[in-house]
Parts: sequence; structure tokens; C-alpha cells
Amino acid sequence: QVQLVDSGGGLVQAGGSLRLSCVASGIIFRVIDMGWYRQAPGKQRELVAAITTGGNTNYADSVKGRFTISRDNAKNTVYLQMNSLKPEDTAVYYCRAGWGSNYWGQGTQVTVSS
Repeated sequence: QVQLVDSGGGLVQAGGSLRLSCVASGIIFRVIDMGWYRQAPGKQRELVAAITTGGNTNYADSVKGRFTISRDNAKNTVYLQMNSLKPEDTAVYYCRAGWGSNYWGQGTQVTVSS
């Protein structure tokens, strides 16, 4: 059974930092591309950052230079380091295993106050 557990969200002031974690089980983590998505109220879920099995990364334009995605295959964990947070980063953040899959974490709330 595939399980993804997101954590690390919280309330932070603008300019602050948070690190999200997603621990995976039930999958061969090292052979699966991973992504972080977010969904703000009234908006569609969007891709924030992704990392391939080989460590290649890509980012949404809105977070380039501020967010960093990384993975630790030994811990079956993908991270999202978020720096210089802005109020518009407020959303529920979800990790996802694979492209187009239904393997999602439960989400973690990130709230950035101005």
C-alpha cells in the first residue's frame, strides 16, 4: 500500500522559511520522480517543484530562486526548502509520487502572513 505523509507546514511571516518533508512507503522510492504541488483557496492545484530519479529539478517560475527541492533515497523522503516566503505562497502543499499518478500526500498547510 502506497502512503505519502507530508509535514512541516505552519504559520510564518513574510520573508521567513519553512522546510516541508514527505515520507514515502509502499513504493520503490529511488525509481520514482517526485513533485510538490500546492493549492490555494479557489485556485487549481499547481506544480511547484519536481525532482527526477537522477536529481534533475524544475520549478514554477513563481518560486525559482526561493524554493529548493531535494530527495534522500535512503530515507524515502523528498523535501521542499522554502525561503523568502510571500503571502501568495499561502496554500496547502502536497507531495506526489510519479507523473499523473493518484499517489498524493495528505497535504500540509502553509500560511504566510504579511
